[in-house]
Amino acid sequence: MKIVVIGDIVVPCDLLVEAAKSLEAGADVVAVEWPNASRQEFQRRAQNLEKNGPEAEKVPDEAYAQVRDADVLLTHFCPVPADLIEAGERLRLVGTCRGGMEHIDVSAATKRGIPVVHCIRNAEATSDYAIGLMFAETRNIARGFAALKEGDWRKDYVNGAYTTSMCEMTLGVVGLGNIGKLVAKKGAGLGMREVIAFDPFVTQEQVDAQGLRVRMVDEETLFSTADIISLHLRLTPETEGCVGDRLLGLMKPTAYLINTSRAGVIDRDALLRALRERSIGGCALDVFWEEPVHADDPILTLDNVTVSPHNAGNVVDALPKSPLLLARKIKEYWEMGRSDMVVNLRALEGKSL
Repeated sequence: MKIVVIGDIVVPCDLLVEAAKSLEAGADVVAVEWPNASRQEFQRRAQNLEKNGPEAEKVPDEAYAQVRDADVLLTHFCPVPADLIEAGERLRLVGTCRGGMEHIDVSAATKRGIPVVHCIRNAEATSDYAIGLMFAETRNIARGFAALKEGDWRKDYVNGAYTTSMCEMTLGVVGLGNIGKLVAKKGAGLGMREVIAFDPFVTQEQVDAQGLRVRMVDEETLFSTADIISLHLRLTPETEGCVGDRLLGLMKPTAYLINTSRAGVIDRDALLRALRERSIGGCALDVFWEEPVHADDPILTLDNVTVSPHNAGNVVDALPKSPLLLARKIKEYWEMGRSDMVVNLRALEGKSL
């Protein structure tokens, strides 16, 4: 078996090589570098890929040469456009050690019958952070901190008339993948009144089998019932802007929206209207439509918003562990034939019918 790995300044080749060797003893592992002069350049290119897809940044020429007779291609953030997939005549799996798929042409891989495997390297960290944002927004922790730093012993807040404890609130989780499940589990562990969830690909029977104290509901019920709504969606053509006027209009005027997934799943103008008109209680955002967020962004002027600079997944051990986590998920897929980490599994199953 030949495995090509493409490392970068954030997840270097040696970590990917170690992971690749764990897949099969004696595998021929070839390392290619996706060059970036600095972490700042890496971040700029990564954001370009997230916005514009796998064609937006150049792939090293060596990757095209090495993938021609490769069986497996593993990468972190180096783009995998359609022509790189087409160049891999023997390619039977593509893997990436991150959750987002913006840098990979998944549809091109699906057309070739190639599974694409990813891993949620920071699921625990992101779910912790989402819970933290719930406390920060509903209990005015960040606003109180900011005021006190300015010498203001602040006691009055926009949500003062309905500030309450978590045990009096219903949590609604939109998207019950790895992170969403952890948020639901932690919400239940906090003793929240109820945890409800919406995910068109998850059934109540599946949730019950996993021992999660979650009641599956439809989208309209979740948005009209929950006191806190936490978004855990991948950004796809189907989900882009899906949280807009209709769903925000269903929310209670005392309800909060939390987003640690992707900014693009929310209609920005609709959210601004809801916050300005106070038709919802408030929101907490760790992700933005343009990053870094502009200093004059109107969302920063609102007093019913808690914001942070895309920090939810930033823990010291997530990146170094991610290649081995990816390898573990690939081996599970090879052994069992199924995995929730194969992003195009349903399409591949449909293709084989």
